[in-house]
Amino acid sequence: MAANFLNHPPGPRKQRVFRLHTNLEGWTDAELRRRYRFGQHGINFIGDVIKNDLERATNRNCALSVQHQVMITLRYLASGSFLQVVGDTLGFDKSTVSRTIKRVTEALVMKADTFIRWPDATTKSSIKTGFYRLAGFPNVVGCIDGTHVRIQAPSHDENSFLNRKGYHSINVQAVCDHDGKVTNINASWPGSVHDSHIFRTSQIRTYLEEEENGLFENGVLLGDSGYACRPFLLTPYANPQTEPEEKYNQAHARTRSEIERTFGRLKRRFHVLHSEIRMKPDRACRIIIACVVLHNIAINLGEPEDDDEVEEDQPQVPAFQGQQDGRGVRDYVTQHYFS
Repeated sequence: MAANFLNHPPGPRKQRVFRLHTNLEGWTDAELRRRYRFGQHGINFIGDVIKNDLERATNRNCALSVQHQVMITLRYLASGSFLQVVGDTLGFDKSTVSRTIKRVTEALVMKADTFIRWPDATTKSSIKTGFYRLAGFPNVVGCIDGTHVRIQAPSHDENSFLNRKGYHSINVQAVCDHDGKVTNINASWPGSVHDSHIFRTSQIRTYLEEEENGLFENGVLLGDSGYACRPFLLTPYANPQTEPEEKYNQAHARTRSEIERTFGRLKRRFHVLHSEIRMKPDRACRIIIACVVLHNIAINLGEPEDDDEVEEDQPQVPAFQGQQDGRGVRDYVTQHYFS
């Protein structure tokens, strides 16, 4: 009996069935956004952007299409689920999901310079006006802050990734504009590193200090009290003594809150950044950059976001003639705009 069973010729191999919904027209944009954070146009746009990096010459009948790869990756980033859960949900093996996410995130990171860009002169003017309309703070080209993205405990140099809150993370520094678009990102430092050190050693500091000459009239960043007050990075007064200084701090806080809202939107849109990235630190850093690229694409495409309507235009900002140090510039702004 056993011999007959062992010698029985195997039947035809069962055809592999993909459970991932491949007909985007079968979903409404609202249904797609709930699952993938992008509507049909957005998913197609992302596929077109990284198509050349994902298409591979192969004779396999079941090779994943570009659309398949994009949707698998978006589902992972949007849900923050385990790879096994994403695979079971969409009908793929865990290893396939892992390889696909790696390919797509690498392709998105390669496009970072296209979608994460420091503003040129024309764009700066629009950003300054946009920030001024928020709270009347002049000459702001960006708000800067850091946020921690939780990762699994790494096997190498674990203590470096343990942050002050007691969990392992990547400390991500970002600069945003008035629309919440990220214009500069640094996602390469472990969680134990302080925000001020990341900025002090960053390319954006070097650019503002050397290329922009550190001048107030060229535009300033707003940062919290964890940063040093510089001519190109203004911080709040620690102990405001006058009414203008109080008004300065209020306007500073209302304007700088845009970076906090940006982090909130980013983590709500891509829940993997809000939960935990269960990958090695180098891959986690690429996941973060990929999410920021997708975040900016979503803004460019007009994916649904709440916008505040404001009307006030920024007046002409005169050149600062005083001593070029952070406190001097801060006092100048306080006296001229908040007295």
